[in-house]
Amino acid sequence: MKPEDCVLFSGAAAGSEAAFGAAAEKFGVDEVNFTFEGHRDARSRGIRVLTHEELKRGDVSLTYVSQLMHRTYKDTPLFKKILQTIWHQVNSGQEVFVIGKILDDKTVKGGTGWGAEFAKLCNKSLYVFDQDQGAWFHWSGSDFESCADPVIREPHFCGTGTRLLNDAGEKAIASLFQRTFA
Repeated sequence: MKPEDCVLFSGAAAGSEAAFGAAAEKFGVDEVNFTFEGHRDARSRGIRVLTHEELKRGDVSLTYVSQLMHRTYKDTPLFKKILQTIWHQVNSGQEVFVIGKILDDKTVKGGTGWGAEFAKLCNKSLYVFDQDQGAWFHWSGSDFESCADPVIREPHFCGTGTRLLNDAGEKAIASLFQRTFA
């Protein structure tokens, strides 16, 4: 896999998305960071401000997402726009890498969880680095299975995750890019 043939699709938010972007830049991978007017972006490289119409294309019922994720989300304009940008990230990538925490119900904690669930619904290859466990997991179609040291296999991939990135999560992102592109 040549870095110059690859594109990271992300969201430029602080934490995991900023770390994915920094790793992409370090290895010469293009990046597209979906955002919206008024969002606080931690990265400026590859910014793609979504129009109102584009955001609407990624709209999803919060009732549906809440039922799917077994939790309640606040119906605020900001949160809806975040979910809409995550839709664009996952929709654009052929495989998805998420940094977060896998919960007992096989979902991923927080708004990041919508990205993981959408990847499952679209039958995309999904890898989650669970920061609490310090390990990567791959979605098998029915469960998260432990996997050692994944690599990026598709030229268009999504990298997203928690804003509360810890040292293990940051190292997991750096190592993912190192294994794939070094």
